[in-house]
Amino acid sequence: SYTTDTKSREENKKTLESLYSLSVDIAKIRRLKDWVLLQDVAYVKEIAGILQEMGADETTVANIIERCPEAILHTPAEINSQRALWQLVCQNEKQLIKLIEQFPESFFTTDYQQNQKANILFFQELGLKNNIIIRFLTSAPNIFYNPVERNKNVIETLQRNYLNLGGSEANMKIWILKLLSQNPFILLNTSTAIQENLEFLQKNDFTDQQVLQLLSKLKGFIFQLNSTTMQKSMLFSKNIFKCSDQELKQLVLKCPALLYYSVPVLEERLEGLLKEGISVAQIRETPMVLELTTQIVQYRIKKLSALGYDIKSGNLESLNGTKKDFEVTYGKIQSKKERPIFNPVAPLHIED
Repeated sequence: SYTTDTKSREENKKTLESLYSLSVDIAKIRRLKDWVLLQDVAYVKEIAGILQEMGADETTVANIIERCPEAILHTPAEINSQRALWQLVCQNEKQLIKLIEQFPESFFTTDYQQNQKANILFFQELGLKNNIIIRFLTSAPNIFYNPVERNKNVIETLQRNYLNLGGSEANMKIWILKLLSQNPFILLNTSTAIQENLEFLQKNDFTDQQVLQLLSKLKGFIFQLNSTTMQKSMLFSKNIFKCSDQELKQLVLKCPALLYYSVPVLEERLEGLLKEGISVAQIRETPMVLELTTQIVQYRIKKLSALGYDIKSGNLESLNGTKKDFEVTYGKIQSKKERPIFNPVAPLHIED
């Protein structure tokens, strides 16, 4: 642990000189993490040397240190261990240095090396490809800080529930790997939380097959919820759409966002749609529109209106989907509008 008491201390001159010699923007470090410059011991030249050994040029080294100044406070032994660890999943050092430049904070967190190694080996045994494990290391590093037993426990809970819900042994591995690659953060949940959420759905009369369907549709996000918020969101939808329990279930299966988003989020999105002149009946018909933020909805309505497409009287399907989906829909409406109407029985006017 490093001291962050900056009042009575002076910057380490040796550290400053070493950083200057590497063309590091010291003003940037002072702005970001000035406490790094106050430490009695720093390994500027050694860390720069390790990065250069891996193929980093001077600009890359300076960029890495500017973005993650605490890198220079790690011992060369710690960094070499981390280097060996990440090489378990990297193709070569060229790829590794590129990752360090993009995600320095993830690489220079060396406090959990034993857990990191055990988890990397566990994920490889599980069948996750190295490029997926790399994505986890860079975008969800905290799942590697867990003891491997805890991550194994969560995976076992998922596997057990998948089979209990009627999933087949043959498809289980594919299902787990897909779920993990879509949302690695499910590993930050406890086995108990996962169990409780599944039981909540079963208590609300979703069949085993429907629960499995929801798990796949929600990409594991259901495990980050709790029964109280899900209950409130379902009650809100039931009141808004004035539907029976059975109808509500069908709406949730059609649009799991009704389960996933909190009441304030659903309220805000609903209000945004109503302001655009869209009716509750239209939303009930196409609830997936609630998956979009108000800003996205407004932008898409504006684009469609410019083509003369009236969303109030039309179908909301045209608003749905990813950015790519919408562009395809928009393109089809546009080409339909631009295409001249050809009447095959109209006489042709041919000049003599």
